[in-house]
Amino acid sequence: MAAGESRPLNEVQFLTVAEVASVMRVSKMTVYRLVHSGHLPAIRVGRSFRVPEQAVHEYLRESYVGVGTA
Repeated sequence: MAAGESRPLNEVQFLTVAEVASVMRVSKMTVYRLVHSGHLPAIRVGRSFRVPEQAVHEYLRESYVGVGTA
């Protein structure tokens, strides 16, 4: 699926903050900071957040810093 295309909601996989932290290998507090700053989109379900799995992968892809050989 090309960037910018949206998927039907029944096809979107949502992750909990703990699951996102595990995938990204960071603390849950770091995930909360990313969500609150707007760097990582999320929806609120009651008192907790759910992050679309694709958004996590896009964030990591955009944040990737390749190591050049100089």
